[in-house]
Amino acid sequence: MKTIIHWFRRDLRLADNTALAAAARDSGRVVPVFVLDDHYGDDRGIGPARFRFLRESLEELEGALATAGGRLVVRPGPASRALPELAAETGATAVYANAEIGPWPEARDSAASDALRVAGVELRLFADALLVEPDALLSGSGEPYAVYSPFARRWHAAGKRPPLAAPGRLGTPPLRSVPLERVRAWRDLPPDPLSPRGGESAALRLLERFAAGPLARYGAERDFPAREGTSRLSPHLHFGTISPRTVLAEIVGGSSGIPSRSPGANRFLGELAWREFYHHVLFHSPRVASESFRREFDSLAWRANPAGLAAWRAGETGYPFVDAAMRELSTTHWVHNRARMVVASFLTKDLHVHWREGQAWFEHELADADLASNNGGWQWAAGSGSDAAPYFRIFHPVLQSKKFDPGGAYIRRFVPALANVPAEKLHEPWTMTAAEQSASGCRIGRDYPAPIVDHALERLEALRMMKERRERLSVER
Repeated sequence: MKTIIHWFRRDLRLADNTALAAAARDSGRVVPVFVLDDHYGDDRGIGPARFRFLRESLEELEGALATAGGRLVVRPGPASRALPELAAETGATAVYANAEIGPWPEARDSAASDALRVAGVELRLFADALLVEPDALLSGSGEPYAVYSPFARRWHAAGKRPPLAAPGRLGTPPLRSVPLERVRAWRDLPPDPLSPRGGESAALRLLERFAAGPLARYGAERDFPAREGTSRLSPHLHFGTISPRTVLAEIVGGSSGIPSRSPGANRFLGELAWREFYHHVLFHSPRVASESFRREFDSLAWRANPAGLAAWRAGETGYPFVDAAMRELSTTHWVHNRARMVVASFLTKDLHVHWREGQAWFEHELADADLASNNGGWQWAAGSGSDAAPYFRIFHPVLQSKKFDPGGAYIRRFVPALANVPAEKLHEPWTMTAAEQSASGCRIGRDYPAPIVDHALERLEALRMMKERRERLSVER
């Protein structure tokens, strides 16, 4: 009986799993494996929210495989050692896995492929994580897209396959496996009811909830963080507890194309296109993981500003909307997209701190710390990326607050010190009189900080820095 190993990575589901379905089709026996590579215990850049989400997703996957007659085999890494060993134990002739984009997974896969080849075993990678693959969408000149609008037009027109059914029975032989509860990285993680829940069933519930209500209002409400207006599927798309094809099928009623539907559905499909755009950028320009897409921005006069960075991380900047967003991040390990843009602009344009610092903090705190999306969003806000916001676009933290949290519900939820501040002063609490501060129980400088910077002055400074760099570049050229 032919045996194929399915290597689970960021595809922690049974339904619409391209490589798993192919393994079940091509063999009589499938051995599902998850490899605990070194970074699961040693990477200080990964915070507890991601480990918790991963653990919950693997626990559910383990149960789903058992129901299907299989078993999840967990082995310590590196994959270049674990996979050849498992192939020798089982007599497997191939390892099937879904491809991942990014410098680290691509290096890992290259090393695993070389080691398997020496053992006479093939590593086959399948396209799974995106609706349209990077090598299938190039400009008329054969170049990758660096601007979103023409990319999106081609992306919307491109064919997209429908979801695959989950495989039937999966008979896995008894094999040595590391119990999930003994994995050091997440063994002692305390419960966190506010953090996103992992697992395929949680993803499907979120998708059903979104399609049943918020989707119809998505175009009008997606920018208001106090409302339940978004899908919250980002961590599930990152870990692959749901596929983008399943999401698309629910949004467009099962079609493999993208027909014209409600304004909300069309707007949401545009967000899926943004997600894929950033993955395409990372695929074609992997250096953006650590460098500015526009290299001149790395030589900008960024500041170290440790005090400002610490205040930003803690949600103690004195700007309520910024602070609410940063506290949402630290307490729920998710943050609304509008708020992400505002805090990213504040760090890079008001505090003049390099976008890499913000990207790293988000990577640590977010459950959905997807490299392509996180990097793309930060570089967009900083003005350093592909199709970035123009350098002169700088979000005003007070105007954004008044526009997208007009009633102050978001601010009051995450910044309780401001709970009793009068509505007309909530977005600028430093403008309260001494009597108003006393009446609201919020003394500026004691109960809530005064603004750590003057936005008007720092906006001018950001424009000066960028104008100076642009002029220097023109001379150098």
